[in-house]
Amino acid sequence: MQFTRFMDKYPVFSLELLKTQARFTCVDEILAILEARVEASPVACKIALFDHYAHTSALPEGEIADDILAAKHLVFCFGIKLPTPLAMAVRPRSIGVTELNDRFVVSFMEAPNPQMNETLKQWVTELND
Repeated sequence: MQFTRFMDKYPVFSLELLKTQARFTCVDEILAILEARVEASPVACKIALFDHYAHTSALPEGEIADDILAAKHLVFCFGIKLPTPLAMAVRPRSIGVTELNDRFVVSFMEAPNPQMNETLKQWVTELND
């Protein structure tokens, strides 16, 4: 798993799964595993699956990099505490799964709660097993 600051601002974790070494053949297979993790969690709640590729490609001004074949989000919320209205700005969470010609990229923005961030990292790294 890699950590980077996307656009020098957003703390993002990502994992690349080479198609030649992955057990997955499409984005939906990866999302099904992650969705099962959310549904099995006593504190997480699934909100939606969002097809970012379909949305962007349907826009007249939409632009998608040539090597991106599919891109979807699993949107969910841990919601253990709501200590301040400002917590709403960093919720809900999402995990993005993108298919490129030779690999899948699974990414998510760092969660403000360290325990939930570790849970996200575990869910994603288990995709390598």
